[in-house]
Amino acid sequence: MVDATGPKQQGNRQAANSLAAEARPASRRVAQWLRDYHPLPGIPDEFIAGDGRARPVWSRFIDSFAALAPADIERRFASADRHLREAGVTYRAPGEGTERLWPLSHLPLLIDEAEWAQLSAGIIQRAELLERILQDLYGEGRLVAEGAIPAAAVAGSSEYLRPIAGMKPPGGRFLGVYAADIGRGPDGRWWVLSDRTQAPSGAGYALENRLVLSRAFSSLYKSMNVARLAPFFEAFRDSLRASADRDEPRIGLLTPGAFSETYFEHATLARYLGFLLVEGDDLTVSGDRVHIRTVAGLKRVDVLLRRVDSNSLDPLELDAASRLGVPGLVDVLRKGGVVVANMPGSGVLEARALLGFLPSLCRRVLGEELKVPHIATWWCGQKAAREEVLARLDDFAIAGAYGRGVPGFATDGPVLPGELSAADRERLRAAIAERGVDYVGQELVRLSTTPVWEQGKITPRPFVLRVFAAATADGWAIMPGGFCRIADKSDARAVTMGDGARAADVWVVADKAVAAHTLLPGSDSVHIRRIAGVLPSRAADNLFWLGRYLERAEATLRLIRALGAQQRDPGRGSPATLAAAERIRRLLLAWGAIAQGSRGQDPRAAAEALQAEAQFGSALSLLRAAQRTATSLRERLSPDAWQVIAEMPTLLTQEIVDDDGLVSATEATLSALASFAGLAQENMNRAAGWRFLEIGRRVERGINTLRFARQFGYDEATPEDLDVLLTLVDCQITYRSRYLIGPLLAPIRDLVVLDPYNPRSVAFQVEALNEHIASLPVLKENGLIERPQRLAVSVQAALTTAEAAHLDTRIMFALEQDLLALSDAIGQHYFPHGAHASRPEKLTGLA
Repeated sequence: MVDATGPKQQGNRQAANSLAAEARPASRRVAQWLRDYHPLPGIPDEFIAGDGRARPVWSRFIDSFAALAPADIERRFASADRHLREAGVTYRAPGEGTERLWPLSHLPLLIDEAEWAQLSAGIIQRAELLERILQDLYGEGRLVAEGAIPAAAVAGSSEYLRPIAGMKPPGGRFLGVYAADIGRGPDGRWWVLSDRTQAPSGAGYALENRLVLSRAFSSLYKSMNVARLAPFFEAFRDSLRASADRDEPRIGLLTPGAFSETYFEHATLARYLGFLLVEGDDLTVSGDRVHIRTVAGLKRVDVLLRRVDSNSLDPLELDAASRLGVPGLVDVLRKGGVVVANMPGSGVLEARALLGFLPSLCRRVLGEELKVPHIATWWCGQKAAREEVLARLDDFAIAGAYGRGVPGFATDGPVLPGELSAADRERLRAAIAERGVDYVGQELVRLSTTPVWEQGKITPRPFVLRVFAAATADGWAIMPGGFCRIADKSDARAVTMGDGARAADVWVVADKAVAAHTLLPGSDSVHIRRIAGVLPSRAADNLFWLGRYLERAEATLRLIRALGAQQRDPGRGSPATLAAAERIRRLLLAWGAIAQGSRGQDPRAAAEALQAEAQFGSALSLLRAAQRTATSLRERLSPDAWQVIAEMPTLLTQEIVDDDGLVSATEATLSALASFAGLAQENMNRAAGWRFLEIGRRVERGINTLRFARQFGYDEATPEDLDVLLTLVDCQITYRSRYLIGPLLAPIRDLVVLDPYNPRSVAFQVEALNEHIASLPVLKENGLIERPQRLAVSVQAALTTAEAAHLDTRIMFALEQDLLALSDAIGQHYFPHGAHASRPEKLTGLA
């Protein structure tokens, strides 16, 4: 692979002075700035060109950057970090279950537009070459038959999928998007380190990097004339749209799910490009087409941009153990029923075993030399290459021919034989000699270094740049910039997004001003519409449960607040107060908020219900459940809404030392819940997604209110019990304004359960449920009322005709069970899984 120690710099201070001298008209200021902020012996390679002169693009940048005061620099860096936290930009390192905050470097990587044009030409050539190779490998097979590619180099890869052989890709291409990981050598030339043809990641993070840094340094960003990213994504989106066989296709981004290492990126791209974010379970095959399960039945999907590995795409013809794919997808591809970018099997070209053959293949297929070379690679499946690698073993980095790791070694990257123990070195030698097809030897190449900002100073660190190419009707389009990964150490062997590594924005800088660009279409190029797009059943399910979790957390918090009030009551020792506290304790116990044995008047009970990690019904556990559910809805939540959800659990994880701290945490969290409810009410479009969120909230509030009413509004309720009930449903002011008497059972039951004008009453929730359910799509066009609406109408009729004088705990319990049945009916009707997804039934005629 790569030895990223970087070349030793000679005359670093002279190089820095050269850089300052070319930064006009403020060379003295820049020279002083470099002395102040770059005291280390090594200067970043990217500052200096191969001839020893300063790169003009960096001279321009440092000239402007040096004009900023130190306090201003730190303020802007802090602003960038704050935006990352508030927007919830995260990733998962390989093998980890928890998300990390995105580690963005505060300084960009700069590339001159002339140099970028040369690099782009090389990437375009490479993308076209790989497309031609894939067409042949899965088509005529002449390259293998004529010996241009050894058959074993292809057959040895698990990514060569035999079911795809002979298939013509719908849309005409195997590669819709391609990426190359490249690095700069000490001579200033770029080298391809690896090809990404499976499902290249990083484009969404490149968008976030640009958004953050362009905001933090808006004036600097504009003055540097940085090429915009929007034209690339527009071309890519238009290409996918044009690949379908109808004018207005439905495009989905197929993700492995919320536990994917790069799920945030999937959500970002889906939202930015206007695609549906779908998982394998959202899709089904019917009638030689792929359909998405929606709340309106099955809807055809025309194009899938996949982020699921090829082998996992179809458990019928590929990996039978996969739970990520769509049964029958390969057969639909065979019949041309859906376009998949990239095609299954395209990952075969990521095998390092093929790298050594690309120069000759380029001459054979394109009649050209490779414009951007890759690091020299010897596949040990050939005798001559194997013998050379074994003869000079210490001169190579040894990598797996077909995967990330090296067979027989617990490593995620290449190994350097010279750094192995004698026993491991001999074990590696024996393995290569015995089964060389599994190994490649690669030349040790030093990576160039780019500046990073560490503790107020500039530090050189090695980097790898991922460049993206998208296939369009006019050829390959190159993203002007890319996804830069920076190592945390100067001697890093490889740069992956693990411990200490960070990402950087990439600025392709022009001499002239760059025109602004947006993905929004012109008003004269789009048909105006007001109907919403389809809502996948999974998304509706998650929205429904997000509403329920948040409402359940609010009910628990209200109980905790009421329990805290009981504990601070001067008359806390009275039998009536003790009985009310015991009723609150029993309800918290029934909800799983506290453990068995907790006492109502024990101050620790309220803290346990608030913060207990082990209790599934504690407020903290419920908010974390809501956050996990919201994670699967990232593409549907506004940044403000996500920020509120992400911050709510942190309000309850701080140490609470007394009753005042407990009350403050409870009140702050209730305010955050109210903020989210306000955002949903004022900012969400009144489409099916908003309705399912509201249905979840209304169902849960109705159930909880009935439980409150049964627990504290029972037939022999005391004034203390009724007072607690009014507090829990936030009706103290309303009751006192209506009745100039103390708490009485019948009027309180009417207010809490039957009053349709009280937004906290059960009747109000059921009325809202009827309105929402009546607005949902009808799945069977037979003219009959469907079960969810039938149940909702029945509950509303019972509440409308009920009288407070005859309302008792038995009737309230029956109403609670009706609401639970309604919740189940909604789930069965609109959130089906597996082969039981409902489809709209068409009327064959009218009587």
